[in-house]
This record gives sequence, structure tokens and C-alpha cells, in this order.
Amino acid sequence: MNEWRVSLHGGHSGEFCDHAEGTLRELLQAAVNKSYRVFGVSEHAPRNEDRFLYSEEKAMGWDLAKVQGDFERYCGVLPALAEEFADRLIVLRGFEAEVVPTDSYLKWMRSYRAKTLKDGSPLFDYCVGSVHYVDEMQIDGTPTKFRIAVDESGGLEALAIRYYGTVAKMIEELKPEVVGHLDLLKKHVAAIGEPLSILEAPKVARAAELALEAAKANNSILDLNTAGWRKGLGEPYPAPWIVKKAHSMGVTFCFGDDSHRASEVGAGLDEARLYLLQNGVDSICFPLKENGKLRREIAAL
Repeated sequence: MNEWRVSLHGGHSGEFCDHAEGTLRELLQAAVNKSYRVFGVSEHAPRNEDRFLYSEEKAMGWDLAKVQGDFERYCGVLPALAEEFADRLIVLRGFEAEVVPTDSYLKWMRSYRAKTLKDGSPLFDYCVGSVHYVDEMQIDGTPTKFRIAVDESGGLEALAIRYYGTVAKMIEELKPEVVGHLDLLKKHVAAIGEPLSILEAPKVARAAELALEAAKANNSILDLNTAGWRKGLGEPYPAPWIVKKAHSMGVTFCFGDDSHRASEVGAGLDEARLYLLQNGVDSICFPLKENGKLRREIAAL
């Protein structure tokens, strides 16, 4: 078994997520089939105000009670499934945090992090801190919504600076073990006809560096997220220049296949290993449980 076959971001299933397919058990079995050593499951945290429900969810008749109830069901079934697969796969129990509403998200995310099992031990082993909204505007939904966020922010450069500032603040406040898809902002840039070069402008690069400094200070692992290839970006998240900068600062990486169906489990993992090696990174870092406590492990690529 390759020690580096680890994902800390993914395992979204149709049981608990409107834009995923299949069951969580099917995704875990796919992880076994793909020879994963460790598979972190990080279902999306629910939103807590109607205005943040996705249009797709509303079209399906979902409401806040449905979204929040699904997350509670996820919390209920995950420990048993992790135990069921324990002889074949190390399953880490996690969730993917959200940054809305701006004025109260921290309270909600901390309440999820504080959930416990019947014996009083933590329900979740780790948290993926992700930013899908800037100033409560969705940036990864549709190109149309992204265009609105760009215009409302005063241009792509201004939005990018605000984005990385939001990431840095989220890291400092929530202190997630993993930072999800750091340069997610690039997802729809080409689709709205803007040049990607703007995302490497000096002020944007400095804002990104401040986010990396926050990750370093809080011992957060960067998600080398393979979904960028699936989205047609020609590269994963984050871009090579960010990988090299992060590595030079001593920030660690781990893989995330960001799977939303069994067919995506393990997708791009071998390519991601080569990608890190080509950009000077020769190991990954991830949490493991030992005697009920988490420790960090390093695996060579």
C-alpha cells in the first residue's frame, strides 16, 4: 500500500448533499477499491439562513429543516460506517465549514466542531475550512453569480484580494486542520472572459501570501484538490506558484479528491502526486488517531 494515498477532502454523497450522488457507503467502498490508506469524509456543513439555500435545493423543495436534518443524519451514521470499514480503510470523520452568515458563521461552525459521541469524545476528527462566499456572495456557483460578485466587488482583482482576506480570517478564527481548495476563485474566471493573470497581480499575490502565513501560524494543511482538473482548469487547486510559495514557507499539503460520487473517488490522485513533486513538494501531511488522540503523520511521495 502506498502510504501517500490519502484524501482529506471529499466523500460527499447524495444522501446528504444536493449536488452529489450515491451513498456514503458506496463512496467508502470506492476508496477501498482505489487502495486508499486514509479517506477523510468532509460533508458540507448546513447553512443556517434561507437566503443561502441553493437555487437547486429550492427547486427540489428543500428548506433549512431538510438541510440541517441531513447534516444531523450524517453525524449519526458516520461513526458507525467508519467502524464498519476500519479493517480495510482508515476513515477520518470530518466536515467542510462554511463562512456564512458573516456575522455568525463562527458560532455555528464551532458548535459543529464541539459535537461529541455518547462517550464524550469528539465526533469529528478534523475540519476542512473552505471559502465559497465573499461578502456573502457565492463565488463557485455559476459563472453568472461569479460575474455579479466581480462587479459588486469593483473588479476581479478587488474580489481576489477580498477572497484571500476572507480565507486568512477564517483560518485565524476557526483554526481548521485543513484549508480547502485555496485558489477556488479561479474556477469561473475564464468563463466570464477575465484574464487569469489578474490572480497573480502583486496585490493579489500578497493577499494570498497572508493567507498562507495564517495557515502556517495555525498549523493548517493545504488541500491539494484534484477537482480543478475535473472542472476543466488544466490544473488542481492551488496553482503552481501558490504551491511553491507555500512550500517555501513550510506550509504542508495533503490530497483531496473532493469526490461527490463514487466515480470521483481517487480521480486525479496519481497526477496530484506528480504535480506536487514537479513543484518541489516531496511529502504530504495528515492527521491520524492513536489511542483516541490525533497526531500528525508525514508520508513521502
